[in-house]
Amino acid sequence: MFKILTLNNIAEEGLRRFPPSDYQVGPDVQAPDAILLRSYNLHAMEIPASVKAVGRAGAGVNNIPVDRLSQRGVPVFNAPGANANAVKELVLAGMLIACRNICQAWDFVRRLEGSDEEIAAQVEAGKKKFAGTELPGRTIGVVGLGAIGRSVANTCLDLGMQVVGYDPMLTVEGAWKLSSRVARAANLEQLLAKADYITFHVPLSDVTRHMIDREALAKMKPGVTIMNFARHGIVDDEAVCEAIDAGRVHAYVCDFPSRSLIGHPRVVALPHLGASTVEAEVNCAVMVAEEVKDFLENGNIHNSVNFPEVRMPRNTDYRLVVANANVPNMLGQISTAMAAEGLNIHDMINQSKGELAYTVVDTDSPIPESVVQAIAAIEGVRMARVV
Repeated sequence: MFKILTLNNIAEEGLRRFPPSDYQVGPDVQAPDAILLRSYNLHAMEIPASVKAVGRAGAGVNNIPVDRLSQRGVPVFNAPGANANAVKELVLAGMLIACRNICQAWDFVRRLEGSDEEIAAQVEAGKKKFAGTELPGRTIGVVGLGAIGRSVANTCLDLGMQVVGYDPMLTVEGAWKLSSRVARAANLEQLLAKADYITFHVPLSDVTRHMIDREALAKMKPGVTIMNFARHGIVDDEAVCEAIDAGRVHAYVCDFPSRSLIGHPRVVALPHLGASTVEAEVNCAVMVAEEVKDFLENGNIHNSVNFPEVRMPRNTDYRLVVANANVPNMLGQISTAMAAEGLNIHDMINQSKGELAYTVVDTDSPIPESVVQAIAAIEGVRMARVV
């Protein structure tokens, strides 16, 4: 029986993927085979040696010590695209909020006093301050063209907007899902110079931290609206407030309140609502549960942030999986250890991702524990187990 430790509330639709006959699931599970979480800070936790996989019911993995788990041969799964529609809708809401000055206008109305006649007079006198603009014909720059960025870009085209995208890591598969009408920016500076609206859909890393700073803000079109529903830290909060105060930026709409943002009249900071819909939480839970289940039962890897994509149909009842450093002669040593015990390899697949390699081997006969131990003892092997 496999044991799954849940560190946050995971949607029941996802947990139902683990049949009670084969899985023990809950927040008090001891010696778990896998951990499922959402926002729990795993950096501060001593992760049990029994853990074979970690599943994040969401896209970002900043709360997970990915490098430490990679050294242990533990794949970290996530749910890319499962919350894409939820975030896309919030981006669209952010654009509408900004271009029509809705929050400022609402705040103005909430402060009105007097009789209905007096209020009506104040409305007529004050509404001119909140005149906005429409979206058709405007240009939006989309930084990051993964599942969310593509969805935003394609929908904005349907709204009559011009779309410029920038993503140096765009895959061929991702490009097929992106409308051919999305213009390609050669670099970030080119996108910043063209866009009336800019939205970010990239992870937080050393490269993207403060991607939008004072220097970047100076390269933008006057009156630009900036939206960040990706990660706090991509935009320099103090720099963007200075740009708003100087009249260069129209508004900043984000999902990450900070002391410098709260209370600014041209900033709308939301309490991290990007994926906070019932549908997104269910989609994320189902996706990551299926990924973890397939890995535990079959050794397959899908949507892992640190392991290569490896999926092989089971050809026999006997399967070994191995994670190791991506260095020469590892596959030869693994094969030699199996041959020494008289095991015939029926099928094998080996893939690598960065410094990590992963091998799935099906054999024609049962795999003795002695073989697993011999392979685990090879220098550079981080995990070996029979599934």
